Amino acid sequence: MACSSLVKLNASSSPWVGQRSVNQRPGSSNRRVFVVRAGSYTDELVKTAKTVASPGRGILAIDESNATCGKRLSSIGLDNTETNRQAYRQLLLTTPGLGEYISGAILFEETLYQSTTDGKKFVDCLREANIVPGIKVDKGLVPLPGSNNESWCQGLDGLASRSAEYYKQGARFAKWRTVVSIPCGPSALAVKEAAWGLARYASISQDNGLVPIVEPEILLDGDHPIERTLEVAERVWAEVFYYLAENNVTFEGILLKPSMVTPGAEHKEKASPETIAKYTLTMLKRRVPPAVPGIMFLSGGQSEMEATLNLNAMNQSPNPWHVSFSYARALQNTVLKTWQGHPEKVEAAQKALLVRAKANSLAQLGRYSAEGESEDAKKGMFVKGYTY
Repeated sequence: MACSSLVKLNASSSPWVGQRSVNQRPGSSNRRVFVVRAGSYTDELVKTAKTVASPGRGILAIDESNATCGKRLSSIGLDNTETNRQAYRQLLLTTPGLGEYISGAILFEETLYQSTTDGKKFVDCLREANIVPGIKVDKGLVPLPGSNNESWCQGLDGLASRSAEYYKQGARFAKWRTVVSIPCGPSALAVKEAAWGLARYASISQDNGLVPIVEPEILLDGDHPIERTLEVAERVWAEVFYYLAENNVTFEGILLKPSMVTPGAEHKEKASPETIAKYTLTMLKRRVPPAVPGIMFLSGGQSEMEATLNLNAMNQSPNPWHVSFSYARALQNTVLKTWQGHPEKVEAAQKALLVRAKANSLAQLGRYSAEGESEDAKKGMFVKGYTY
């Protein structure tokens, strides 16, 4: 594997400059010069990122851990067994026509290696539907010592070898979720830890052929106004991109999964989709380079309809990136309630998934209308202190 090159001239306290020629005349400047390598997967990474960030499509996130998937299943009276998890994920991944609206699916490790009851690999089901298989690679949140009761995300140990295996199995992008809590400060330590961890993960992923989804989720918890969320989001994303650059991450080969800029879930006043779009796009335009192909928003506990309305509002005028969705609960809530674990209701549940996927596809194109939405689609799904 080719090594990265780093050339320094007259190491001084001067700041780094952008890419410059290695053949610069020695002694002509006191500035440091560096060269960012192009990795062996660069072209493929860029192509994969563009495929996921394709018009009218977004990501289906079904990467819940077995424990979290169990909570979903228990809500409809099913036991948390591998057979039941397989049945539910088979329902989702074999939905006819899903690839028209969904470009990528984030899988949990168990699902990446699973097959349908007929013996067909789930990754092959996705490929045939023109959906890119992805994989959750983080190992979850743990307490961050020295912080204000905050968390950090573990999973860097062994990530390179795991990523190589995931690539062999058919995954082409990865996801790493860490969180930032506004009620907890957030502390400078927690923000730096989140940004550095995401950058190391992103670099390792690209080195092994996986497009990294960069996800520092700013939790909805709190009663703060939308202006406070904007302030924190700008701070977090500034730090994230600083460390992505420090780790030589190719921006054209990443995707982002940000939270929308909203008031805290317990704030006394709700914001309109237009206000959320204004604040969110303001943050993105200030912090995200146009080289990034796609912004795939998380829903973060919003209702199905809220998440779709907010996405639609953000696509009422052109953006420098593909602005789309990477939803879990906001695509699956009605599906679960429709299915209820009954084989005879699989078709109806798949139709419910297509309804939600199509709604968000229209929102990505700026053409969604909430007319005719069900009452279930309007119900919020925020859970204080939610864990995956």
